[in-house]
Amino acid sequence: MGTLLLLLLLLPPAAEAADNTNLIYKGCSDQKLQDPSLLKPLLASLVSDSSQKPFAAATQNAITAAYQCRGDLSNADCRACVAKIPAMLPALCGADVAAARVQLAACYLRYQAVGFGQAPATQLLYKACGSRTAADAAGFEAKREAAFQMAENGGGLFYTGSYQSLYVLAQCEGSLGNADCGDCVRSAAEQAKTQCTRAISAQVYLQSCYVSYSFYPNGVPSVTSSSAPAEGGHQHTARTVALAVGGVAALGFFIVFMLFLKSVFKKRGGKR
Repeated sequence: MGTLLLLLLLLPPAAEAADNTNLIYKGCSDQKLQDPSLLKPLLASLVSDSSQKPFAAATQNAITAAYQCRGDLSNADCRACVAKIPAMLPALCGADVAAARVQLAACYLRYQAVGFGQAPATQLLYKACGSRTAADAAGFEAKREAAFQMAENGGGLFYTGSYQSLYVLAQCEGSLGNADCGDCVRSAAEQAKTQCTRAISAQVYLQSCYVSYSFYPNGVPSVTSSSAPAEGGHQHTARTVALAVGGVAALGFFIVFMLFLKSVFKKRGGKR
């Protein structure tokens, strides 16, 4: 089995999260493709597909690849996001690695040579818990539970919603059915509750889905191009984290929650 290596970095939440194509993390194997020229047409095919649908997977010449865009993106924005990644790969990983995954703020693209192992759908890959905690633990936990249940029962692969100033985002990989997606989101929500307890914001990434939430005890702030950071303002923080994921050692970039709020507020504003 190959080794996938990533560097994990916490970034400030507002300005860096504004661009859909900001890098969140990269994962690069330490093995090489026998014929790197076979990769280019496969990735080009997926970039073409991204102008028509938010998720696709394909296998060519013993290489499997897939991309996914965040569920609120238009087809044009999806393609713009996915199309950035092939050009980034040589600088991020090299042009001949046998497996790689590049996650941008609004999309990811991954590929691997046949023979690389894959973790179970509900394997915890990464968690990030906000530094602030809720003063009213019981009230906060009840709101979070209600919001999570809404996400679990959303009936699709992408969900955004809110319950009493607690915003939640959930997304599953496009290969999952609705029932499996609900199970995956439920597992992610349980991890968030267990791992992050009373933190008022968190992100939990599993192999095939992720959940993010953020609670605003003093009301939701205005979202502008220079939005105030979540949790009252973070200092720039960096840390390196090592994870054992299905036998694959991983490090990765992380960007704090709020990637979807701009679109959520836009939708809310349109309803007025």
